[in-house]
Amino acid sequence: MNRMNDMQLTELLMKLYSNSGEAIFFFDRDGKVLSMNKAAEEIVSKDVYEQMMQGRTDAICLTCKGFTSSEEMQTCVSCYMSDPEKNVGSFQVYFETAGRGIIPYSGSIQTIDAEVGIRAFMLRDLTVQYKTQEELNEKQMMKQVIKAQENERKRISRELHDGVAQEMLSSLVDLRVLKYMNVEKDVLKKVEQTEGTLMRLLDDIRHLSVELRPATLDDLGLEAAFRTHFKWLEKNYGFVVIFHPELQSKRYGGEIETVVYRICQEAIFNSLKYAGVDEVIVRLFEEEGTLRLIVADEGKGFELDTTPQGTGLGVYGMRERTELVEGQLTIRSDIGKGTVVLLDVPVSEGGELL
Repeated sequence: MNRMNDMQLTELLMKLYSNSGEAIFFFDRDGKVLSMNKAAEEIVSKDVYEQMMQGRTDAICLTCKGFTSSEEMQTCVSCYMSDPEKNVGSFQVYFETAGRGIIPYSGSIQTIDAEVGIRAFMLRDLTVQYKTQEELNEKQMMKQVIKAQENERKRISRELHDGVAQEMLSSLVDLRVLKYMNVEKDVLKKVEQTEGTLMRLLDDIRHLSVELRPATLDDLGLEAAFRTHFKWLEKNYGFVVIFHPELQSKRYGGEIETVVYRICQEAIFNSLKYAGVDEVIVRLFEEEGTLRLIVADEGKGFELDTTPQGTGLGVYGMRERTELVEGQLTIRSDIGKGTVVLLDVPVSEGGELL
């Protein structure tokens, strides 16, 4: 390694000072600004800059909105600038910037020349880091909310199936026993009517249990859960789903299977309710490390910049769920030409997220 001479090093440090994206201020022992680089000049307003150039010792306070302590997010108590002997390697501070509002920075104060008390105050913009952290926190929170929601759905579903439905089935058996006893014709007719009502209610409970969280999704996977749901749609609505499964019953992580199932369910519901068709095509397959779902209809379609009335929350929920598995959701639609919903989820060989 070739060592630099003093002149080369000085020149290099001057270039760093002038071209650095970090704001750099030089202060004397009393807090007067001796110099600032271009990045620092761009932070402060014109009025504050003039105050600094005039030698006002507390000019930095006109733009500073406090640092973060262990007690408060923004405070001026025991300000690091107030102690000329104190060096601080890193702390968080907020500045009222020119044209950008209040911005969080990572700050540091270091003594450059102890004999005359010159210190360097450096600021690094944390806006991008804060935004990234906020997006990550939102994503993690949404993931936890949806996970909790699915767990609660599963609990209620099993309770309906194993508890309420079984009790009703037991009551139906008791009613049917009455039919073989010596009872009057009017009583028998009423028993049969009640039996019919309970049968319909039992079917409703079973359907509600499946809609909340199909047991086949957890036990047998996507293909089985899709087949069960599509048969129910055809039986109750006459709505035909032409299903093309190509997974050979392959299983994926619970989060992936839940997201794919819910998005398919929502896409089919939108076709059933708004497209004006009596059939839809669903294709489910894996291609080059990507689990792909395609739901297509030849219905009314809609303009992409205006989601169909009543489906806004559904589409929004589909996109939210897609983000949780780092997937990509594409919706293609034209008036009179139908709608296609495409979901791509990256998966590993073991069926988990990449």
